[in-house]
Amino acid sequence: MHNYSFPDENGFFGQFGGTYVSETLMAALDELRHAYAAAKQDPAFWAEYHRDLRHYVGRPSPVYHAERLSQHLGGAQIYLKREDLNHSGAHKINNTIGQALLARRMGKKRVIAETGAGQHGVASATVAARFGMECTVFMGADDIERQAPNVFRMKLLGAKVVAVDSGSRTLKDAMNEAMREWVARVDDTFYIIGTAAGPHPYPELVRDFQCVIGEEAKTQMTELIGRQPDVAVACVGGGSNAIGLFHPYIAERAVRLVGVEAGGLGLNHHAQHAAPISSGSPIGVLHGFKSYLMQDEHGQVSATHSVSAGLDYPGIGPEHSHLHDIGRVEYTAVNDDAALSAFHDLCHFEGIIPALESSHALAWAIANAPQMSPEQVILVNLSGRGDKDINTVAKLAGIDLN
Repeated sequence: MHNYSFPDENGFFGQFGGTYVSETLMAALDELRHAYAAAKQDPAFWAEYHRDLRHYVGRPSPVYHAERLSQHLGGAQIYLKREDLNHSGAHKINNTIGQALLARRMGKKRVIAETGAGQHGVASATVAARFGMECTVFMGADDIERQAPNVFRMKLLGAKVVAVDSGSRTLKDAMNEAMREWVARVDDTFYIIGTAAGPHPYPELVRDFQCVIGEEAKTQMTELIGRQPDVAVACVGGGSNAIGLFHPYIAERAVRLVGVEAGGLGLNHHAQHAAPISSGSPIGVLHGFKSYLMQDEHGQVSATHSVSAGLDYPGIGPEHSHLHDIGRVEYTAVNDDAALSAFHDLCHFEGIIPALESSHALAWAIANAPQMSPEQVILVNLSGRGDKDINTVAKLAGIDLN
């Protein structure tokens, strides 16, 4: 694992990844690859990136011992990597700052983004305002209803929000529209992809910007407990918060890595979950990359369901598919009910309202901590805060907040 050096020069992680896009996008992706390769070697680029993370985002985000929750469960100690404390409320900003700096370096005056839960849309609108760029965010019409507060935040920040009515009216369709828009305006527009997916170089580039999570955690765990955790767990939709935590730990063989997909209404309900790896989905191509992908018997992309808009995606980042195949990360699924229960537990025991996405990782920890000893440690990536989800949670409890 020490010589783990993926992706290769064609953007493949083993058999996953690559660049499956129309001719019209190849020039834009080549331009992006060259710009990123140059930026990656430029210490001034990284110095500015880390300066912004520190003074604008508020990093490093702390690691917090959820002592009351751990005590209540009576087993392993649960620690939280507090990405919810970042400016704009989630891990997404780590990536949008990096991509906005890259866009500016490339002379692009306009950025576009896709969003599901709205957190990436908010983070994109945030950095566009910060760098004085025009911003358009594509969002599925269903997600716009689910995530009204985030839609308003994007508009406050000066972004234009475009409702996508096609297909399942969720994240997948928002990404389709964003790619269409990029083809049409490739000269002046930079596409800020929100997750560790898409055509090469996006899975690598997003991962590199998100690795700050795992790198900080490694230092912080040493300070807090004198060693690394026994398990590091994160929720996985496209998988950027998870790869950000996992990647710096790949060579640390003693640390068990667990990725938690959205089990929705259960894996036995076709098209009512968003767990391509856990449900044994076949390999397919979507949004320019090859990976495990939920499909029907005709190879058409299946509908998905999750209580969390940010995990409601039929594919998974290519590096996750590779890490599954080589057995370095275990992937499992947590259903809506367990995630909601974990959401309430964290509110109740720790005074922290987590995002419904992060609640999936938390639910895994809550289920597994009691089977472990009190000397063992689970590190949960608390990828975002739950302000955006209170309407969803209230609605499920039969409460109307309007």
